[in-house]
Amino acid sequence: MILEMNNIKKQFGDNVVLKDISFNVDKGEVVSVIGPSGSGKSTLLRCATFLETIDAGEIRYMGETAASTDESGQASYVGTDRLRHFRSYCGLVFQQFNLFPHYSILQNLVDAPIHVQGRDKAEAEQAAMELLAKMGIADKAKAYPFQLSGGQQQRVAIARALAMRPEILFFDEPTSALDPELTGEVLKVIRQLADEHMTMVVVTHEMPFAKAVSNRVLFMDGGVIVEQGSPQEVFDNPREERTRQFLRVFER
Repeated sequence: MILEMNNIKKQFGDNVVLKDISFNVDKGEVVSVIGPSGSGKSTLLRCATFLETIDAGEIRYMGETAASTDESGQASYVGTDRLRHFRSYCGLVFQQFNLFPHYSILQNLVDAPIHVQGRDKAEAEQAAMELLAKMGIADKAKAYPFQLSGGQQQRVAIARALAMRPEILFFDEPTSALDPELTGEVLKVIRQLADEHMTMVVVTHEMPFAKAVSNRVLFMDGGVIVEQGSPQEVFDNPREERTRQFLRVFER
């Protein structure tokens, strides 16, 4: 098992965003997370990738504990060095690309492998070029982000996350900032990664895509997992009325 999140709780001030969330992700599995805006989906991803700290619960990667609830009932994290080790397991692709505007596309891909992981520059550049070729944008290696379309920038962002060789890749609504015309090219890349058995958690509003590519679907609302199951179970025969209400919006 790659990831286990048990009894996760998170709040900002008086706003309880995650209420006792538990789920896991097996190696090679694609898990889609769906639900209305404000349901806690993005916060869940940020907690899983250590961009936010949980208030209580347990986070485990590859069978090792990164955070757990201590005797006081509060979450306690491992030390800085160990946390860096856990961060290396996961990559996150944001909605807004988050590329370094002053770096070329190739520099965006090799900066972290060289300076964070200590990899050889020539090896990192070769691996980066192979990833850009896989994304269909090897010819953009010397370009800068502003010279690319939104779809191309998001493919660069995916390649940058893959350049760190993560065990699991998280996507936070990767097509929400794109025109419909560009959405397809990004979803095609994610579908290709799924075919290659890349372990992924995808927060998305693209229901047909989630149904087609996922092994498992989680429906979140109000900071809880309302329902989870196979795509066929969740989309074709949902058990919960709240799930049915949400999906009816996409059928109109």
